[in-house]
Amino acid sequence: MPGLVTATGVLAFLADEETELKIFALRTLNDDIDTVWTEVAGALSQIEALYEDESFPERQLAALVLAKVYFHLQAYNESMTFALAAGPLFKLDEPGEFEETIISKCIDQYIAASSQRHAPPKQSKNDISLPALSIPFGGSGGEGAALISPTTPFSQSTLPSKSLLSRASTDNTILDPTFQPTKEGRSASVAQITDLSTQNALQGVIERLFETCLNEGKYRQVVGIAVEAKNLDVLRRVIKRASEDAKRSKNKAQESGQGPAEELMDYALSICMDVVQERSLRTEILRLVLDLLNDIPNPDYFAIAKCVVYLDSDEEASTMLRQLIAKGDQNTTAIAYQIAFDLYDNGTQEFLAKVLKSLPSGESPKKPEPQGEDATENEPLLEAEEAEEELPEEAAKAFRNIRSILDGSKAIKLNLEFLYRNNRTDLSILNKVRDSLEGRNSIFHTAVTFCNAFMNAGTTHDKFFRDNLEWLGKAVNWSKFTATAALGVIHRGNLTQSRKLLEPYLPRQGGVSSGSIFSQGGALYAYGLIHANHGADALDYLRTMFNAADEEVIQHGGALGLGIAGMATGDAQIYDDLTKVLFADSALNGEAVGLAMGLIMLGTGNAKALETMFTYAHETTHEKIVRGCAIGMALIMFGRQEGADVMIEGLLNDPDPALRYGGILTVALAYCGTGSNKAIRKLLHFAVSDVNDDVRRIAVMSLGFILFRKPGSVPRMVELLAESYNPHVRYGSAMALGISCAGTGLDEAIDLLEPMMKDPTDFVRQGALIALAMIMVQQNEVMNPKVAAIRKTLKKVVGDRHEDAMTKFGASLALGIIDAGGRNCTIGLQTQTGNLNMPGIVGMAVFTQYWYWFPFTHFLSLSFVPTSIIGLDHDLDIPSFKFHCATRPSLFDYPPEQEVKVEEGPALVSTAILSTTAQAKRRAQKKERAQRRESMDIDSTPVAKASLQPAADKMDVDDDKKAKTDDAKDKKEGEAVTEKESTPETKKKAEKVGYEIENMSRVLPGQLKYINFPAGRYQPVKKPTGGVLLLHDTQPAGPKVLIEEKLKKVTTERAPVAGAASTPRQQLTANSAAQNLLSQVQRGGGNMRDINELLQLAQRSSAAQAAAASGSGAAAAAGVLTAIDEDGEGDEEAPTPKDFEYFTDAEDDE
Repeated sequence: MPGLVTATGVLAFLADEETELKIFALRTLNDDIDTVWTEVAGALSQIEALYEDESFPERQLAALVLAKVYFHLQAYNESMTFALAAGPLFKLDEPGEFEETIISKCIDQYIAASSQRHAPPKQSKNDISLPALSIPFGGSGGEGAALISPTTPFSQSTLPSKSLLSRASTDNTILDPTFQPTKEGRSASVAQITDLSTQNALQGVIERLFETCLNEGKYRQVVGIAVEAKNLDVLRRVIKRASEDAKRSKNKAQESGQGPAEELMDYALSICMDVVQERSLRTEILRLVLDLLNDIPNPDYFAIAKCVVYLDSDEEASTMLRQLIAKGDQNTTAIAYQIAFDLYDNGTQEFLAKVLKSLPSGESPKKPEPQGEDATENEPLLEAEEAEEELPEEAAKAFRNIRSILDGSKAIKLNLEFLYRNNRTDLSILNKVRDSLEGRNSIFHTAVTFCNAFMNAGTTHDKFFRDNLEWLGKAVNWSKFTATAALGVIHRGNLTQSRKLLEPYLPRQGGVSSGSIFSQGGALYAYGLIHANHGADALDYLRTMFNAADEEVIQHGGALGLGIAGMATGDAQIYDDLTKVLFADSALNGEAVGLAMGLIMLGTGNAKALETMFTYAHETTHEKIVRGCAIGMALIMFGRQEGADVMIEGLLNDPDPALRYGGILTVALAYCGTGSNKAIRKLLHFAVSDVNDDVRRIAVMSLGFILFRKPGSVPRMVELLAESYNPHVRYGSAMALGISCAGTGLDEAIDLLEPMMKDPTDFVRQGALIALAMIMVQQNEVMNPKVAAIRKTLKKVVGDRHEDAMTKFGASLALGIIDAGGRNCTIGLQTQTGNLNMPGIVGMAVFTQYWYWFPFTHFLSLSFVPTSIIGLDHDLDIPSFKFHCATRPSLFDYPPEQEVKVEEGPALVSTAILSTTAQAKRRAQKKERAQRRESMDIDSTPVAKASLQPAADKMDVDDDKKAKTDDAKDKKEGEAVTEKESTPETKKKAEKVGYEIENMSRVLPGQLKYINFPAGRYQPVKKPTGGVLLLHDTQPAGPKVLIEEKLKKVTTERAPVAGAASTPRQQLTANSAAQNLLSQVQRGGGNMRDINELLQLAQRSSAAQAAAASGSGAAAAAGVLTAIDEDGEGDEEAPTPKDFEYFTDAEDDE
């Protein structure tokens, strides 16, 4: 039957008395509604009258026609209401634009209605103990406060109270806790359904939709809707249904590794961590997933570990570990070890201490790992352990191992070994930076110190300091503090040797200390850095030194050390000690103390601490103390999300820019990694409206912290800000790119940063260079071709005499960051398992404060994460085995070492010859030749000598040039030959896909997807995520080949003392090494690396001889770093010379 051309005749039937004709008209219109809806729209009142007539038999058909007409009129809310009234006539499975639109509308409506009914959960046990925040924020209440707020001085008075900061958003509304689906917020997109029958109809449509998805096995769609709707009953029902379906088809479940239920729970976990922005909802979902996981006979223990860390549920963590060990199986023991490593990577010190306390000690408490001089520091930990019942030897050994993992000693030791044995630091770059920057200038000396510290972070390789004692001796005052603290970065994790290493610098316990207070303060800071986030063995010593110190500089270093070592311990005693020093109102140490208080209470949300710091920030007159307290408050609110909103609003409305700065940083740390729309809007608003440059800078920079899990979205967001007229905003956008895209090599970010390297403002160039280094860390030319040009630019900037000091400082920092940790570390703001890397984020946040105080730069080392796979068997030994990487070796290879040019002597410059002289010489030569032709004398030697005599100098120069040219030609030919020889081999290597990698080797995050373990003796207990990986040993009875730990053989020497000469033995070793290298190079077997080493040995040898010649033994030159600075604060100034007197002849005559 052909379709309707016009609906005029059919519409006339609607007014007929016969019901059958009306029904016929409706059916006809329904079939051709897409063509005649314009005419039908004029008769809507008639069709609505039929729908409302309860005696009309086809009311649902009338509702369907109305729904379609309203759909074409784009009145979607009304269309959905009538479609729901159509009941079963509204077909869900029909593929059409109308059906798809209305289903989408129904889902939106269901999500809005369901989330509105969702009751927030009760406070967690961790929040009950904290009193409510009762700070009398000056600018947080009422409209009057908004009028005096300095953030938008002229516009706040005209804007309504619901300004951009609190305006509801229609995108992602449900997942953001502050935007509940109220009438104001969603009136444009969501209908307000009050009719009970319509609500039931909506529920019916959604249930039909869910049933269709579940029958087709599309569980994830239902899970997504349930999470958005905050309907946990549906979530539980879906997971249980998936589990039942899996039981019905057992064969399929056995073929694949995971069943549908386990996959669903993994999916729920991933969206919970990455998508859900509301902390309370996330907690509810995790609790539900955890309960469901515990009901499964053989659950995914790694997913449980992820949940218990986020929920801070230490009892469940210890119960799970006990259950695994109780099974007594090697495989389950290996899983328990792996979970312990995961808990250590993701948990705070406070959480791990609670888990440790509830686990059995495994043996008599007197069995700690030998700690040398630090053994006494373990006793308080051991006394707290309760006597346990007797355990079987196997279980006791397992618990001992788990304790060593949870207290961090095992993981730290393994990472230290990895960084030591794979260290690829290129010392020639470091030497170039040192030679290019004048050591007597404190900013340059500090820059080289940071470059060295970052390049060698965690490798224990302090060779540069030992080889450059004269340069080290140029450090004075705070440069000395920073240089000493750099030892802590280099030896980070070297727990057992920390006291011995820093002994020359640490303050004496008796109180009588000789040496510079700056090196003593730096040593305490270094001690904290060595024990970063692992303060069990160090906190007592640091606290004693801090309390005993009278000098402000030593207190400054002690406070920083305490904060880093005691991070997130929540230790009330240390907090009280810091508070006493804070109240002394010293600007010098107040900043460090405020920061340390925040580090100790990191993430606890402790209201008492917040009130103390907020109140004191208003009482003090020192800007440094205000800033320290502001940063400390931000740290206390780490990860608290909406729990920090009250404090954020109070700080942001404060008239003091330093406290507004703290408010912005609180937004960054409270919402870090969440991608929260609310936080982003707030930051963008302040980035363009605040009157203070510092606040605007940190607002833009903080975008990097919010969005580091979505690095691709940051370049688009800061694209316009990167071209702002304000240099502080440009700097902030550069750093935001560096923070969020660290280690990704993202092209869009690099394209934005490259023009900023030529910015007219020096500190913008500095920020661009540092950000580029962060993005390019561990990138090689195959992964990103621009890396070579960027490295070249960094070296050029450092060596450029005309470049500003600020930019040079940034370039030298960048050279250290790009080769961080001996080229084996990346910058990781999240852990390998996807949780927030708390030390990394905190380290990055405090590092950005180097703008005000250079020593904070060392905090960046906390965000350096070793990129490795370290396989361990069930005895926690390191077996020697290989795994496979299914890609080309060059893709993830180390970048090549820099070739050092052989330093040549000064070239002889040919003498300038005047044209008249040249003409005279030519005439003389012509005359000589004519005489020679005429002469019959055979012996021409004297004549030749005489003729060559005038041009002797010039010929020498020419010969020299010729010799050099020949050498260069030979060299080029040699290189060409080598290239020709090596090219086919290189091509073969490049073409070959797939290669073997040894255990304990560098494996980059991007490389993990190519890693697999071929069928062999060792198989991983979980999918490789980088870091420590436990292995199932398929042949436990067979002999094991273990990797020898190189670090055990190394004897840690005391830190280098500036000015001390090398020992004769060291000189002898250096000389013999030089002889071997020289003979190798002379034979032609040496490569460029050998030549580099030879040059470095020669430099060192000459420096040592010079030191020996001056008669400066180790005792005589006991430490320029420990020497008291000549220009101390209390010293008398040198007398000012008198004015120069001028005498003239005229005066003499008088």
